[in-house]
This record gives sequence, structure tokens and C-alpha cells, in this order.
Amino acid sequence: MAGTRQGAGGAASAAEPGPALWEPDTGRLPAITEAAQTRRQKLTKALFIAVWMIFLGGPLEDLFSGRLGTAGTVWGAVGLAAFVGTYFALVFRHTRTPLPGRTVYTLLVLLYALAWALSLTEGTDWLVLFVYVVVASCAVLPAGRAVAAMAACVLALAAIGTGFGTRPWWGVWTSFVIPALLGGFALMSARKTVRTMRELREARAVVAELAASEERLRLARDLHDLLGHSLSLITLKSELAGRMLPDHPERAAEQVADIERVSRQALVDVREAVSGYRRPTLAVELAGARTALETAGIAADLPPRPPAVELAPEHEGVLAWALREAVTNVVRHSAAGRCTVTLQPPADDPAALRLTVADDGKGPSGNGEGNGLSGLRERLAECGGTLTTTAGPEGGFMLRATVPSVP
Repeated sequence: MAGTRQGAGGAASAAEPGPALWEPDTGRLPAITEAAQTRRQKLTKALFIAVWMIFLGGPLEDLFSGRLGTAGTVWGAVGLAAFVGTYFALVFRHTRTPLPGRTVYTLLVLLYALAWALSLTEGTDWLVLFVYVVVASCAVLPAGRAVAAMAACVLALAAIGTGFGTRPWWGVWTSFVIPALLGGFALMSARKTVRTMRELREARAVVAELAASEERLRLARDLHDLLGHSLSLITLKSELAGRMLPDHPERAAEQVADIERVSRQALVDVREAVSGYRRPTLAVELAGARTALETAGIAADLPPRPPAVELAPEHEGVLAWALREAVTNVVRHSAAGRCTVTLQPPADDPAALRLTVADDGKGPSGNGEGNGLSGLRERLAECGGTLTTTAGPEGGFMLRATVPSVP
């Protein structure tokens, strides 16, 4: 997730474009236009660009029709190239690395001026350029200023399209004004949706951190309860043994033997407490897997909780390790757009529980298993389980880990 930068006083100055609605404290436009890392994100970005490029069909056809004459064609080609270049510089360059505020407003004014000039000189087919001005404004401006920019574009469309009141308005309204409004409001809605999703991911991360903190506090309480009495007893018996020497060596030896017994029992208790603390659970790993996948931009299809199957704690721990390892590999290496996780008894062994993790990414590399999968296979073998890895049903990678329900 991209970091946020807090604005002074929470308000934008006259020279700076206020925070974009998509990410309230920055000018960035995430998700749709930032660098794509998965196939789904790349496809989304390509479609986002392609849909808006369709609107250039009218001006391009007009350029090649010969209607404009030599001077008009040259001016139209130069003006259209400048307009498209400015549009890409503003929308896609700014959303990767935010431009200075004055530059943003300068580019928006340039887009608006080019749309006016080309529409007045080349004809009504060029009014479609105002649609791009609306999209650019909604991509880089906060809601209030974006609506103001949309209103300015609608007024320009109405004025130029109707010949300043000398032609019917209905054709201009249906051909240009409605697409501009739909495009602008659709982009603003998408920005709100992405902002909500980002806030949800951040909330999930906070919940996970709180759960980890609570678990650390539980361990601290357990260690205090386990060691408090034992250490006090060891201290007391050590003092007694010191007082008994050198006059009563036999009684001192008894105290030393008691100290050894208490310390050994304390060591056993601490090991058991730490072992239980370190053993992962399926419920915790499922929540962590969802957060990790969604943070990486991968659609997560997994159950909200483990099935109600009686499972030995050590077997559940191994299966939880398998889930963690599989999801880590999906996030790091798969370039997947979707990951599906299932937990259910296999058809041929209802007494067991099988974890299946499948993605639609690049698939097996052919370089053999890494240390993570090899270690996981050994863990499963120790508890009577199995691990299989194959190509997934959607062409990606699939991992299956199975453990018996009882030792």
C-alpha cells in the first residue's frame, strides 16, 4: 500500500490541487492506473485505456476524410497529438508520480483550451475531446473541483455543439454530454470504491496486529504465572541452602535437590507454553492469507473459518504452516489474479482433512521444490500427512496438503 502524506491543515492551497478522492491525502490514483503487477491488473489497465481511446474515432476519421483541407488537417493532427500527449502526461504520469500542483492545473487548462480550439475550428466531431477533459479532471482533482470542471465542460459542449444557440441541442446532449457525465461520475464512484477497499484492508491489518498483541499479552501472563511461583521458590530454597552451609551439608543438599526439581519443572512448563504459542492455527492463518492476498491485489476465494473437524493440535499446526507457505508463494512468485483455498475431507478418506491452494498464475517453474516446500513435506510426513504439487485447473499452480484428523 502506498503511504499517505498529510496536507497542512487538511485544505488545499490555491496553487495545489487538493487531495484526490481516490486516496484522500495524496494526489495519486491507485489501482486502475498504477503499475500493474498481476495479469488481472494489467488487463484492467489495458481496458481502461482502450475504452477511452474509442472516442478518438470521430476526430481520426475526420482527419483522414479530406474534408478539412491541408491546413485544417495539419492543424488537427498537431492539435490532436498535443491533446493526447497532454492527457497521458496528466492522467497516467501524474497517477504514478504526482506532479506539482501548478503543473496539474496548467495541463488541465491546456486540455480545455485545445478542446475548445479544435472543436471550434475542426467541427462538432471534435467535441468528444471534452469527454477526455472530464475524465482527466475526475482522475486528478477532488470531488468538488472535479464537478466544477465537469460543469465547465458541459457548458462548452452546449455552447459549441449548438452553435451558441443556433442549432438543436438534442444531438449534442446524447452524443457528448451524457457520455461525459457518465464517464466522470463512473470514475468518481470507482475512486470511492477503491478508497473504501483500501480502508477495509487497513482495518484488517489493524485487527491482525491487535490479535498478535493480544497473543503476546497472553504469553506474558502465562509466563508470569508459570515462572513467578517457581522462581520465588528457587530463591527461597537457595537462601536456605546458603544458611545451612557449612554446618548442615545434608540438609543443604536436600534444598539443592529441590531447587533442581523445581527448575526442571519450570523449564518443562515454559517449553509447553512457548510451543503452544508458536504453533499456528488455521483460523489465524486463514485471516492472514486473506489480508496478504488482497493487499497484493489478488482476488481471494477462501473459507471464512476452518471446518468443524476434530483435528489434533499438532496436525492443525502443520496444515496452518502449509497454508502460510502456499499463500506466501502465490504472493511472491505466481503473478496470479485469483487464489482459491479450500479445506475439506478428501473423498477417499473422510477421516482426514485436505488443504488445497490453487492459483491462475504462471504455474510450476520446473526448477524443483524450494526449501520451503521441502521442509513442509517433511513436516507433513512426520505426522502421517502428504503433500502434492501440480499444475492448477486454471493453468497456475496447485498445492494439496492432507493430514489425518487424529494422531
